[in-house]
Amino acid sequence: MTYCLGIITTSGLVIAADSRTNAGVDYISTYEKLFDFSMVGDRVISICTSGNLSITQAVITSLKKDIKTQQETSLHSLTSMYDMARYIGNKLRAIQGEDKEWLKKDGVDWQASLLLGGQIRGENPELYLIYSQGNFIHATPSTPFFQIGETKYGKPILDRILTYNTPIKEAAKCALLSIDSTMKSNISVGPPIHLILYEANSFVIKHHLKLDRGNAYLTEIRQCWEVAIKKAFEEIPAINWFSETEV
Repeated sequence: MTYCLGIITTSGLVIAADSRTNAGVDYISTYEKLFDFSMVGDRVISICTSGNLSITQAVITSLKKDIKTQQETSLHSLTSMYDMARYIGNKLRAIQGEDKEWLKKDGVDWQASLLLGGQIRGENPELYLIYSQGNFIHATPSTPFFQIGETKYGKPILDRILTYNTPIKEAAKCALLSIDSTMKSNISVGPPIHLILYEANSFVIKHHLKLDRGNAYLTEIRQCWEVAIKKAFEEIPAINWFSETEV
């Protein structure tokens, strides 16, 4: 399984992803799921992938090939993030069209989804969620984050903490805690964790972390968060079993 997260704020973007694709008693495999297609000074483009690994790898390979062979349409030639989302969605749809029936024959889940975040010079930063069907939606000030993969365990902290006006470094910290909460509750999500922080209008990713298993900071934030949650729980008022509203 996978957990990927994209956050957009007034000051930039945060994108994070785990690296685990399979988990079991005696087998764990890891693959990077966060990819950088940026052109420093002109555009920043980051893509996260979730779902069928063969499908998502084929999509990423095709995107790279179009750039390498200088195709007329590529992530380095398109002039808007919207056009990029449409282009990636079409790639995803075409590859699934070729492979879906063969995967379905063996009961293999063929679905995949992607997050696209970045900024092209002359535009504002944008964040898109591209569905398995190839269609997509974009983040807004009222919906400043998207998740793909194993989303449920990491969502509560995002709902309670994040807004469009959250400082970008605070958003990055929130992203890591969201991933840690997911890892705590689901063995199918795990390190290495990849995290990028992009400051709007800089057109270069200056902050990129890879946090491996046992990383000191990852351990520290988990311990701090657990202590803080326990303290907050202890401070919640006790239930009044004899309140007037009792039936």
